[in-house]
Amino acid sequence: MSQTRCSKGAYPRGVLFDLDGTLLDSAPDMVEAINILRRAHGEPDMPHDSLRPHVSKGARAMIGASFGHLDPDAREALVKPFLDAYEGILGRYCVLFDGIAEMLDALEADGTRWGIVTNKPEYLAKQLMPILGWSERCGVLIGGDSLPERKPHPLPLLHSAQVIGVAAQDCVYVGDDERDIVAARAAGMPSIVALWGYRLPGVDPLDWRGDTMIERPLELRDPAIWPTTVAHPL
Repeated sequence: MSQTRCSKGAYPRGVLFDLDGTLLDSAPDMVEAINILRRAHGEPDMPHDSLRPHVSKGARAMIGASFGHLDPDAREALVKPFLDAYEGILGRYCVLFDGIAEMLDALEADGTRWGIVTNKPEYLAKQLMPILGWSERCGVLIGGDSLPERKPHPLPLLHSAQVIGVAAQDCVYVGDDERDIVAARAAGMPSIVALWGYRLPGVDPLDWRGDTMIERPLELRDPAIWPTTVAHPL
């Protein structure tokens, strides 16, 4: 683990992250999974750049963007084959965004508890943890099917804060999608918009009304960047 010059308590007591598009550039795996399906249907591969903006929206959005010529029932029937194809190559091509590893090291060195709240199915998110070396580091992992509600409902964030033993108002949630910021606001949790993530053309993250907007993960090494929590008032 790298060293940090920050004093104990410089960062929030708890930080929760979205996964795809926030911590992990999972687009290469997910695009390849779509193209596996397209090849099976006799269709040519789709370019990475045309599918990348849809990744944070999940399996159905990816299928809709790549099999738009099919009727809704036929697209729904592709969800399981897509997830199966994705599971088969899970972790093969994905990478952490630049600066994520260093940022997590700095948080841990300062005593911050952190975890992941994603809408990815839990069984897939769990399989990524040992691949990423996070099995013992991640304080809580909640998938889209772990609880009765998923983001943008606040329940996953509130539950996760309870698991890591930090009050919601003393946590910060970091995500790259509007539903991340909506969930954080409903949970009474300050939020950071991860501008390095996946967004459809024409989407303005200013409209989400997050507390802070960050261009690059490495900027989060600076404690002054983080929005104010109850535990760290101005």
